[in-house]
Amino acid sequence: MVLHVLEEMRIRALGVIDDAVVELSPGFTAVTGETGAGKTMVVTSLGLLLGGRADAALVRIGAKAAVVEGRITVDARSAVAVRAEEAGAELDDGALLISRTLSAEGRSRAHVGGRSVPVGLLGELADDLVAVHGQTDQQGLMRPARQRQALDRYAGAAVAGPLEKYAGAYRRLRAVAAELDELTTRAREREQEADLLRFGLEEVAAAEPRAGEDDELAAEAERLGHAEALASAAALAHTALAGNPEDPEGVDAATLVGGAHRALEAVRSHDPALAGLADRIGEVGILLSDVAGELAGYADDLDADPLRLAAVEERRAALAQLTRKYGENISDVLAWAEQGAARLAELDGDDDRISELTAERDALRADLGGLAQALTDARTEAAARFAEAVTEELASLAMPHARVTFAIRQTEAADEAAGIEVDGRAVTYGPHGADEVELLLAPHPGAPPRPIAKGASGGELSRVMLAVEVVFAGSDPVPTYLFDEVDAGVGGKAAVEVGRRLARLARSAQVVVVTHLPQVAAFADRHLVVEKTNDGAVTRSGVKAMEGEDRVRELSRMLAGQEDSELARAHAEELLEAARTGR
Repeated sequence: MVLHVLEEMRIRALGVIDDAVVELSPGFTAVTGETGAGKTMVVTSLGLLLGGRADAALVRIGAKAAVVEGRITVDARSAVAVRAEEAGAELDDGALLISRTLSAEGRSRAHVGGRSVPVGLLGELADDLVAVHGQTDQQGLMRPARQRQALDRYAGAAVAGPLEKYAGAYRRLRAVAAELDELTTRAREREQEADLLRFGLEEVAAAEPRAGEDDELAAEAERLGHAEALASAAALAHTALAGNPEDPEGVDAATLVGGAHRALEAVRSHDPALAGLADRIGEVGILLSDVAGELAGYADDLDADPLRLAAVEERRAALAQLTRKYGENISDVLAWAEQGAARLAELDGDDDRISELTAERDALRADLGGLAQALTDARTEAAARFAEAVTEELASLAMPHARVTFAIRQTEAADEAAGIEVDGRAVTYGPHGADEVELLLAPHPGAPPRPIAKGASGGELSRVMLAVEVVFAGSDPVPTYLFDEVDAGVGGKAAVEVGRRLARLARSAQVVVVTHLPQVAAFADRHLVVEKTNDGAVTRSGVKAMEGEDRVRELSRMLAGQEDSELARAHAEELLEAARTGR
């Protein structure tokens, strides 16, 4: 059962298309037209609707914006519906409405289920909605990397599990190898850094500085350098406060204050205010006595020893050498020494670290070898099934004798250090394993299998890609397939078989094909034609559904270029009848 069906697209002011409604059937829809431009715009519109790159050049000249709207039937329990609802979207009677607006200035906006959303959300939804294939995809299929991806996708969990483990080990190996390379290639620079750190740490350790010692020594040097002036000032101040014993007649501050205190004490009982002043003068006397005592002690303790001053200056000079190299002050020097010791321990431990990393690298390489072998085994098993299924499909596409195989091989590494060991050999490896995967085609008996890039014609390549998608539809189904002229280079009986196979694919999925082949269009459940009109100033395109006589006339035009040719009409009717009975 098809859970997601693209019911219709409404396109306005996109290139040559102006206000066209493209109604799509749940089965097989063919889109044709006289020229490729209009048909291409249908594909481009769907690409925009699914998060594709927006280009302001797509907006029709004279229009303010281009708008593409789509209505998609979804199951309410599907991943698409759940993701849309997480973004705030709402379903409309079991359908999801998606729109994309592109302004002429290049701005792009997206809406899902009535809610404005980032354009990136459209791309997320597209992964579960539509598989788009065009002629560029055929070119991609010719690349070995794309072929490996296709094989891995077909293999499913059998490859996905080992590949996830391999990828994790590969990333860790890259990180270990990078660190190991940094440690070994910069050994000389690190040794030089370690020598400088050792010298500096030894210099600091020899000086044995203390935090704040430089400030203390600066203060002491200032005091010692002015010892005589300080002692003289202290003596004069002491004499002024306490008097000179050798001058009994001298007047000093303590005597004067004492006299004032005694005078007030005699009358303090008569006035509380005067008593308060007496107390304050008494406090001044006590303070003067204390200061005088400290001045006497200061003078006695002041060391004017020039030898001590010399020692202090010598110590300051030693500390100054440290601050010139390692910090603004001794505290900074001590901080540098702490950090330097930690860094030196780290550098001295590099040898141990190199040993640890070397052992881890070797272990990772051994693990990668085992994981790479598991990947090879899983891919080899899946490749046989994948190739057989594609070969069977090719038989249904008018290539009954063609055989598809996969070549899975490894490249010998230049030396053991550059590779990993797989099956007893040192082989090159990468983020996806050690396998080189290539799809080979033998188009007929006796022809050697060759890479499809070299051994397949354009028509054969189209059929190989279609066969691959049909196989994928059985193992990894996508609800809707859009094929953009993948039948290029195909004609005659092969074209009929392509149409028949697309019709069979439409039994399990919605199929939309942009084609120029009447043999393919005849098998469609719904036939749409892109028609252009030109009023001399503006070219517009519309989309019209072909039914009955209109469809016969369109197939006649595609067959012979003549809508009214009796032979072409007969052939068109024959094609339609063959399509109805030969599905």
